[in-house]
This record gives sequence, structure tokens and C-alpha cells, in this order.
Amino acid sequence: MDLLEISQAIRKLRQQQNLTVEQLAKKSGFSKGFISQVENFRLTPSLKALNAISQALGVPLAAVLTRDPEVPDYTIGSVEQGEEIFRNDNKRYGMRYLALAYEQVGRELEPFIVEYRSSSEERPMLMHDTEEFYLLLSGSVEFFIGGEEDRQAISAGQTVYLKANVPHRVKLAKDCQFARALVVYSQKTPKK
Repeated sequence: MDLLEISQAIRKLRQQQNLTVEQLAKKSGFSKGFISQVENFRLTPSLKALNAISQALGVPLAAVLTRDPEVPDYTIGSVEQGEEIFRNDNKRYGMRYLALAYEQVGRELEPFIVEYRSSSEERPMLMHDTEEFYLLLSGSVEFFIGGEEDRQAISAGQTVYLKANVPHRVKLAKDCQFARALVVYSQKTPKK
């Protein structure tokens, strides 16, 4: 595949996801001008830059380097194939994130597994501008919603649905050594 085809593949993948050049630039850490120059074959990106762009597009690097980057309508995977991601200093708080369906291009849902182990440090409250669904698969946790005073004991099989911008945090229950949850959040901010 030549550089012109790579440029065309990046543009095609971006357009399939309904992303603007500016949105892809922000997600990849490059300037809008850089992405535009890459797509218009005015600049030859390094392999490192191509990798960052492919990650921002949510596709493997091979999708940018192949002749026809068609996006399938489905992805089949497993928890064992989940890709470990690092966010919000998770290791420090005894948490491990595994991204599921990370190869599906243009997805509107972000499913992942969160594993909790005991930790001496407590994670601060966080909130985000997307909705979130939480299903505890095993173990037991304390779910703080809105503030430190609203603590809910959650056990395996229970769910929590959070609207956007609701402060929350999860802590492993005192009598539990390990817990695992399925978390799904939307990629887009919900309409009011």
C-alpha cells in the first residue's frame, strides 16, 4: 500500500465514524492542520503517528495500512481478549480496566470489565458527561452516588444506571478481596 492509499484510508475511516478533522485531531493528540495534511497527502506521517491516529479511530494499525478499510457491522470477542487500558490512575486504587469491543469502529457504546482488588488508597469521586450502566458480576462493592454520604451496598447481580454528570465512585466492600463488573457507557453526551 502506498502513502496515498494510507491517506485515503484514514479519511475513509474518519468519515465512516462521522468524525470531523478537528475531532480526530483532538482524539489523536495532533493538530487539525496535521490531520488535514495527512489526509490530503501533503505530509508523510511516521509509523508512530499512524499508530496514534489508528488508536484514535479505534482500529488496529492494520486497518489504516490495508487497501480497503471496510468496517464490519459486528465484533465478536471475549473477556479474555479484552485490552487492558489505563485511566484515572486505576492501578493506584486497586482497579484494572479491560476494554471490550475495542476493535469495533464507530461504536456508540464503550463496554469494559473493571476488576477491583483491595487498596490502601481510595479513589476520589468522578463524573463524566455520558450515561453509564454498571452490572456487578462477582464480589461486593460500595457504590457512592452523588457524594460520600450516599453509599449503596451492591452485590453480584445488582445493577446501577447513572445519568450523565452524576458524581460517583466504587470501592471494594470491606469483607471482599476481589470484585468484577461490566460497565457500559455511551460515547456521546445524551440529548436533553
